[in-house]
Amino acid sequence: MTLYWLAQSPSVHRLRPLRLLRVALAALATACLAEAAAAAAPETTYHSVEVAGVRVFYREAGPSDAPHVLLLHGFPSSSHMFRDLIPALADRFHVVAPDYPGFGHSAMPAVHEFDYSFDHLGDVIDAFTTRLGLDRYALYVQDYGAPVGFRLAAKHPERIQALVIQNGNAYEEGLREFWAPIKAYWQDPTGERRAHMVKALELEGTRWQYLHGTRRPERINPDAWIFDQALLDRPGNKEIQLQLFYSYRTNPPRYPEWQAYFRRHQPPTLIVWGRNDPIFPAEGAHPYRRDLRDVELHLLDTGHFALEEEGAAIAGLMRAFLERTLQKR
Repeated sequence: MTLYWLAQSPSVHRLRPLRLLRVALAALATACLAEAAAAAAPETTYHSVEVAGVRVFYREAGPSDAPHVLLLHGFPSSSHMFRDLIPALADRFHVVAPDYPGFGHSAMPAVHEFDYSFDHLGDVIDAFTTRLGLDRYALYVQDYGAPVGFRLAAKHPERIQALVIQNGNAYEEGLREFWAPIKAYWQDPTGERRAHMVKALELEGTRWQYLHGTRRPERINPDAWIFDQALLDRPGNKEIQLQLFYSYRTNPPRYPEWQAYFRRHQPPTLIVWGRNDPIFPAEGAHPYRRDLRDVELHLLDTGHFALEEEGAAIAGLMRAFLERTLQKR
């Protein structure tokens, strides 16, 4: 195709034969390199599996016999938040990213049919890892991914080869001013307090989570928050999210258990944290160093969804970290 285009181009006919040959060879080499790069790019595939009585959607890429990496998303997102990270890791690692029930493309049973609690989400993802044969893996957690993932780690410490923590909390220091209305909702999930939480589920709140604290908001792809909002706007989904807001009150009492897991099992840990995040501020990142010895901390100049602005940097840090830690364990 490249040579055909060259033969038909009027400007090319004015070139001398030797120059024409050089141009043709250079164009052909460029085309071949582009085709080779495309062929070598890891392919992400999309699946659903029935576990614990519910259909769980997941994204998967990389060799099945490579070291496993499990990516657990936050609120109000889904495995979609890892759409660029997955191919950046999948040439070397087997990467799996599920959607929790009620999120993304997983099933969304009504609140009277399914227990939307963090304990139950932990059980579902635990069954999911067993179903996929993920007996040992590195674990990436962000936002809601932290209480889901740390439940798995405390229950099956032998399975966790390494941790990557991105704006996910396990310390009281990380629950600051932003959490005051949420804590009030825990005390009384009705009336005005409920109405305040419903407002957080509207488009402006979702957009704010993506843009607040970013250096260059014009570079953040709006498709991300529009996709999230479309799923939040499904009939019945706001009730699901309100149940999970209320269930979040069960997480802080488990912080001592998770901290004890850190101290006892010492998983190698990479912390990549958007330091401008008011939801999980940087004050929640530093305490991990109290309990973990092999810990690497990077505070990035961005917000809550750090992958949107610092995805390439996080992928590079992860590759180096996982190459180092997974080879030793």
